Amino acid sequence: MIRLQGLSLRRGAKVVLDDAELTVQTGEKVGLVGANGAGKSSLFGLLLGQLIEDGGTLEFPAHWRVASVAQQVPDEDCEAAEFVCRGDAALQEALRASREAEAAGDAQRIAAAAEALELAQAYSARARAEALLLGLGFAQGALQQPVRSFSGGWRMRLALAQALFQPSDCMLLDEPTNHLDLDALVWLESWLARYPGTLLVISHDREFLDAVTRVTVHLEQGRLSRYAGGYTAFEQRRAQALTQQAAAYARQQADIARLNSFVERFRAKATKARQAQSRLKALERMQLLAPVVLSHSLQFEFLQPQRQPQQLLRARTLECGFAPGRPVLRGVELDVLAGARIGVLGANGQGKSTLVKTLAGVLEPLAGSLHPGEGVVLGYFAQQEMDVLRPDETAMQHLQRLAQASERPGTTQDWRDWLGRFQFSGELASQPVGTMSGGERARLLLALLVWQRPNVLLLDEPTNHLDLPTREALSFALQEFGGAMLLVSHDRALLRAVCDEYWLVADGGVRPFDGDLDDYQRWVLERAREAARDVAGQRQGTVDGGDGAQASPENRREQRRLAARQRAERDRQLAPLRQAQEAAQRRLDGLEARRGELEQALAAASPSPAERAEAGRELKQVLQDIETCEQQWLDLEQRMQGLQA
Repeated sequence: MIRLQGLSLRRGAKVVLDDAELTVQTGEKVGLVGANGAGKSSLFGLLLGQLIEDGGTLEFPAHWRVASVAQQVPDEDCEAAEFVCRGDAALQEALRASREAEAAGDAQRIAAAAEALELAQAYSARARAEALLLGLGFAQGALQQPVRSFSGGWRMRLALAQALFQPSDCMLLDEPTNHLDLDALVWLESWLARYPGTLLVISHDREFLDAVTRVTVHLEQGRLSRYAGGYTAFEQRRAQALTQQAAAYARQQADIARLNSFVERFRAKATKARQAQSRLKALERMQLLAPVVLSHSLQFEFLQPQRQPQQLLRARTLECGFAPGRPVLRGVELDVLAGARIGVLGANGQGKSTLVKTLAGVLEPLAGSLHPGEGVVLGYFAQQEMDVLRPDETAMQHLQRLAQASERPGTTQDWRDWLGRFQFSGELASQPVGTMSGGERARLLLALLVWQRPNVLLLDEPTNHLDLPTREALSFALQEFGGAMLLVSHDRALLRAVCDEYWLVADGGVRPFDGDLDDYQRWVLERAREAARDVAGQRQGTVDGGDGAQASPENRREQRRLAARQRAERDRQLAPLRQAQEAAQRRLDGLEARRGELEQALAAASPSPAERAEAGRELKQVLQDIETCEQQWLDLEQRMQGLQA
């Protein structure tokens, strides 16, 4: 287990942990939450041994293998799948020993190396690495691309895949969803739900935390508070605790006022002096309760649009992309009408941002037509904030330039007041944007967006750098927004709260998605399974020579040996699952037979009331057992399909 006792940690002058207490049991899945800057990442640095505590004790099992996401992925020429495999130190050591034994021609060392390779599951390593990459959104053609060819966001996915690949007893994930789209996020949730070790994760995604974690630890003012359940349960329990604390503080303040009043009135009166002294001592012994102090969270609302045209955007046979002749999206037909609230779904690389940039006028249409309605005022939130912000200008200069170009010029004090509503006060309003954090730049974009009074919002991942309270504020503001909206986001809580319909961007086109987010998640998981099966089929075809390549006899023999080992390993893992499924099927057959007997007995006229009641109770139990048995059978079938893929 992990145990913190009286732990203190400082980063410069800032107190990150102050006499903190926490116990995490082996195998628990824990969400670490708190405001930006509270010190969550510093706590992870302490657990990883990168920081040293200033006081107290930290107990962390020395034998645990700990996985975490590397902050930097170096430029390398190795393939993406090979990079992921390098995360398993035991596998790499076994491969090195095997190469050295083969070079030396030492039969004993070769046998020992073969056993080490078997223990490290070397023969399935490449397949497992590719399955991770596919789940995280990489295309099949990218699996063999060199690491240096990927952009920063995709490199962070490579680092995440490497952390998931390596065998571990404990995993520390700091904002793993930041660079993921909704498809990859759904897959990651499914993977982490099966992770057998101890998991600690920092995230600002409410639904992700609810799906993955069973314990929530709140870091505030240097103290750690543990709550049972995911983030939603934590919010409910914390609200109850704060309400109780506020009530207890109010009662204590009333008691203190009453005792002080008695002492002041009767301290000088001889007949009451002893009682006054007794109450004074009671005041001295009283353990004072702290008042409830809530951190200030952002609150704002969109201004009412000055005009509300019915037809806002209209596209016909639209082609979107960055270069003529190379469209990302073709044949886009869409109408955005007043009051539309549309969530845009699809994997990264399919063209969601390209669509939004084209609608916002950032990209010119490659073909077709795009017509904004008369009086349309577009408000565009760019996924990469620096696409629309100037790094050398301050927040004040950005708003001043926007205001002077609009119909609401205002005064310097007006601009300061406006920025103050979005937590830009004092020196922060005069700080260059290039030196701001991601969260501060996102808040500045919101401030500029609201000032424009748009009647159409085009939002591309607006929550990427926002903490949970600010996400809540954005959700409330969007629910009250009176215009139309297109939202690209991997925050499902936000999508559920503000969207009435969904568009799917996939396979080079845009079409309405018939279903809700739960339907989309099922669709994503099914597509991921199909992709894994396709890769497995292609690999098997290559092993069997199905690609027409002329391999040497030695290579063909090695390929056959590798395929045989993979089949043997798969069959070994499938055997107990097949046996369990056969047992479940036999029990299910027996329960179905018994249900038929009981239903016939109840349909007959002969049973007495007592016999009928007993048969009814048994039938109810049998139906419950059938449902449980069917679920077991389906779970086993899903696990077997995963192994076969």
